[in-house]
Amino acid sequence: VVCTSSILCKIMKQRLGGYSCRVEKLLFSVSPQELPTTRRKGFLTEPAAPFSAFLTDSFGRQHNYLRISLTEKCNLRCQYCMPEEGVQLTPKSELLTTQEIITLASLFVKEGVNKIRLTGGEPLIRPDVVDIVAQVRKLEGLETIAVTTNGINLARLLPRLKEAGLNAINISLDTLVPAKFEFIVRRKGFHKVMEGIQKAIDLGYDPVKVNCVVMRGLNEDELLDFVALTEKQPLDVRFIEYMPFDGNKWNFKKMVSYKEMLDTIKQRWPEMETLPCEASSTAKAYKVPGFQGQVSFITSMSEHFCGSCNRLRITADGNLKVCLFGNSEVSLRDHLRSNGTEEELIAIIGAAVDRKKKQHAGMFNISQMKNRPMILIGG
Repeated sequence: VVCTSSILCKIMKQRLGGYSCRVEKLLFSVSPQELPTTRRKGFLTEPAAPFSAFLTDSFGRQHNYLRISLTEKCNLRCQYCMPEEGVQLTPKSELLTTQEIITLASLFVKEGVNKIRLTGGEPLIRPDVVDIVAQVRKLEGLETIAVTTNGINLARLLPRLKEAGLNAINISLDTLVPAKFEFIVRRKGFHKVMEGIQKAIDLGYDPVKVNCVVMRGLNEDELLDFVALTEKQPLDVRFIEYMPFDGNKWNFKKMVSYKEMLDTIKQRWPEMETLPCEASSTAKAYKVPGFQGQVSFITSMSEHFCGSCNRLRITADGNLKVCLFGNSEVSLRDHLRSNGTEEELIAIIGAAVDRKKKQHAGMFNISQMKNRPMILIGG
């Protein structure tokens, strides 16, 4: 049966992102029972939503932010990210190819994603990372392409990445003490990271976001030193609560809560003021009056922000994760390689998004759950 009704065809295009007006592809290759429950009701009678229904979950959260992991490999061995014994890497043949990454990025952007962040592992060790940035940047409707990096290769690659279209950057740095850096990441490279941060500033990135995972007994004594960096530089130092993942030996006693960090900083700068944030922001932002930069707190553990979550993740081996702390995944790679249709793939994505829970299980339950190590999820 081929759609001949212009009205029905228009509705079908609205609901499926304009990919096809062949009714049989929807009705026979993907049955209504396989579609998300909230989408089945009034599927052909609801007016078109301003944002893709397939990227909107059952709690009304619109997912316009996609994080894609480019690799499971990393040139550091950060304690909170990778087990000391390392991880079993996925065979290269089972990882997403460059074309598969671009195909998925294009599909999500068509459906309403306007921000893509490339993560890892360490994304800048992927040989074709500059080409991937350039291709993704050309997608119509994409507003931001960002990267999260450990900074080791940043100074060398950033001029080419900026030319390719990279317009936002996060750099991981957990200490300002070189010897402590080597202890935390189990490798050398502190000065390369600092060089990368300076290169980002020199090339005009504003702000340059610096991610610092705070761990009691390790680096919580450096909070004030990190804040001081924001006085004369366009940095957004983001203090991240220590989170549990497989193999990182998470312990509640190691976690320094956002409120404890804030109290420590306010003892030195009591005039620090709160900054406005977007509703979907994961960070609580503050600024010392007169300072060029700012500081933020990622409060995943003590004050979750699940209610405004707009993020989805694709792992390097092509699995869609709708929650960083959830252990349910669905393979998009397998569908791509089985020559499935775009309509079927959208339905798979929509069903996964629709199953997203209201919030994660809480820090103590998360610490007992089986999940990937952070290195295999993608930051």
